[in-house]
Formats: sequence, structure tokens, C-alpha cells
Amino acid sequence: MYHPLGTLDYITKAALRKLQWKKFSRTLEHVYQNVTWYRDQMREKGVCPADIRGLEDMYKLPFTVKTDLRDTYPTGLFAVKQDEIVRLHASSGTTGKPIVCAYTKGDIEIWQEVVVRSLLAFGLHSGDILQNAYGYGLFTGGLGLHYGAEALGLTVIPVSGGNSERQILFLRDFGVTAISCTPSYFVHLLEVAQQMQVDFKELPVKVGIFGAEPWTEGMRQVIQNGSGLKAYDIYGLTEISGPGVGAECTHQNGTHIFEDHFYPEIVDSETLEPLPDGQEGELVFTTLDKRGMPLIRYRTRDITRIFEDDCPCGRTIRRIKKISHRSDDMFIIRGVNVFPSQIESALLAVEGSLPHYQIVLTRDGGLDNVEIQVEIDPNLIGDTIRELERLQNSIHKKIETTIGIRVKVTLMEPNRIPRSEGKAKRVIDKRTI
Repeated sequence: MYHPLGTLDYITKAALRKLQWKKFSRTLEHVYQNVTWYRDQMREKGVCPADIRGLEDMYKLPFTVKTDLRDTYPTGLFAVKQDEIVRLHASSGTTGKPIVCAYTKGDIEIWQEVVVRSLLAFGLHSGDILQNAYGYGLFTGGLGLHYGAEALGLTVIPVSGGNSERQILFLRDFGVTAISCTPSYFVHLLEVAQQMQVDFKELPVKVGIFGAEPWTEGMRQVIQNGSGLKAYDIYGLTEISGPGVGAECTHQNGTHIFEDHFYPEIVDSETLEPLPDGQEGELVFTTLDKRGMPLIRYRTRDITRIFEDDCPCGRTIRRIKKISHRSDDMFIIRGVNVFPSQIESALLAVEGSLPHYQIVLTRDGGLDNVEIQVEIDPNLIGDTIRELERLQNSIHKKIETTIGIRVKVTLMEPNRIPRSEGKAKRVIDKRTI
């Protein structure tokens, strides 16, 4: 029943452009008439819907940022009456007022559709069994994957996060063919399986659906080499929809954006000027047909670029480079911009280090310092001090080559770094102002 949805990924570019404009022009008028905040923002900028005569004029419209959602809490960005709202979600990890987003029945159906298309892109179909280890509740991950998977005809095990031994038990005993969770939690599951003497490579799991946190190509290789499955990225954010804004295909060479629903732009993070396809910058989204809480030119803070070439899979919807870092994840040490993803790439390039690490920032006498705490392979525990020092020096050099500054490296025994059932906390900032 839902397989024909996959054909939307192959729409001609001319037809896609026409569809995008039809949807967006309607949404823009809807927002202008029903959201006072947006109307005020547009008037302040001296623009109204009549001034936008095509997608190429979108740059004239104001941006929306995360603080705008907090400032208008709880219902200031709702574009329909309360009785049309069928669900609320909120993003995780926020302080103060939460980021709350509203969905109409039609919005939920669109979300379900793009998750179906994501699962098809991963090679899944009716008859597959998905163990959904994303958290349920206000976080969009659990329910987002759940309803899309059921719509496609998958059997869903709504196990949610935690209780890792039970996770392994279900993977083994129910013939699970796909698992969804954060990549950091899956690495933890690999450890638990080893402790339970379960060989992951002997399980029928063939697809891993990972998202909700930036992860590198190095992490992908750790996951695939340790489990035997294919690790795919699913991209989304609560403010736009949830998981299913974009997804990789089996070629694993970029994340296809379902741009018939979510229009992507790349802008310069500092000047905010639009950038052409191929240039790296900040990803910005406009929801084309969301009714409950549409967003215009929402700055995601994710850093990426839109690929210029076509994907071998034949999909005509554009791809973005897999998100590995966000502009608001960046920290500055001695005048150098550093992203956690750079540290992760360096660590995973050194044999003997594990993908369990934390970055601890401190300040001593006005000087910022960085300590990288990283677990080492259990097989190295019995090595001599000289061999461990050699590993430590290798990590030192790799990180210094990658980010251009020297840091302190502390080798940790296995299982010393706290594990997370959801998004991993990589940076511990102990600096005082």
C-alpha cells in the first residue's frame, strides 16, 4: 500500500520545483494570516507574501531561530486553532522553556510518509522486524519511527531505551532485522552483547538506523565492523518534523532530503547570505506544507553542503553531506575553533582507542585547557607502561594534527566513561567565567 510513496523520491526536478512553489506559496499566506509573530517579523523586514514571487525570492524572508520558539512559548507560533492540534512534542536537552512543536492530523500523516520513504531507502520492506530503541514520549524519535514502520508493514518492537540486556535478548530471540537508536547507544549494546557472549554478527539484524546526534564516518566503520550490519543515518529535528526530514540510501553517500516537504537552503553562518549547492554552510529549512506550526527559514545550526551531483540510486531529491557537527557544538580553545566530531575522527583513526570518550574543558589562570578522556581496548589492559605511552602519544599526535593544538590525553579503562541511553554527552565544560 505504501510502496508507491517511494516514487516521490524520483520526481522530475521541474515537477518538484513546481510542487515546492505551490506548497510554499500556500504556507506563506497561511503563516502571514494566522501567526502574529511571523506577520510582525515580515513587516519589520518590509516584506509580505505578495513580494515572494518564486522560491528564488525566499532570501527576502526573515530567519527563525531556536530562541524564537522559546520566546513565543507555549503557543505563539501555532498557526491553527487548538482543537486542530492532535499532538505536541518537545526537543530533548533544553534548559529553561522547552522547544515545543505542534502537529495537526495532516502533519502527522506527512511525518509518517517521510519515515516510510526513509525505511524504503534503507532497503526495508513489509515483513522486516524493527526494534525501536529510541526514547518514546516528548522526544520525536520513538513515535516518529514507530508509526512510519507500522505503515510500511514492519513488525515494531517498541522497546525504547535502556535495559540493554533485554535489548540483546529481543534482538536474538525475535529475529529482529533492523534496529533504531542513537549511534553511541548502539556501541554500548555491542559491549553488552559481548558480555552476554552473544556474537552480533550471527544475529539476523541487517540494518541500523542511527540519528539524534552527530556521528562520523569513523563511528560508522566501528559500528559496521563490530556488528556486520549496514549503518544508515536518519536526519531530523523536532522543530521541523522529527526523524525523516532526510535519510541515506543504500549507497551511503549523502542524506537525501525529502524536499517536497522540507525546503533546504545553505547559508553562510556569519553573513547569512545564501550559498550555492556544493558550498559548505549552515543548513536552513522551510516547512512547505506543515499546518500546525510551520517554520520559515529555520536555522538548524547544522553544518553541511548540498551535493551537486546525482546519486547512483536514481533519486532526484537532493542530498546533503552527512551531518557530523553543529555550529553551536563548537568550542574555542586558544583562538582555535574545535568541533567534537574532529576529536572523534582523530580518536577512531588510532588503533587501540574505543569510541567512548569525553572532552573536558577547564580554565587555569585564564588559560583554557582540553583533556580528552578515552577508553582503550580491553586487550591492552595488560600491556606495559611503555606500550600504553606509545598509544597515548599516537593519540596526542593525531589530535594535534587534526585540530592544530596540543591537548591532554588520559587513557581510561573500559567502562569508565558514562554510557547514555539517548544522546551522548561528549563535552564537559568546567570553565568558570
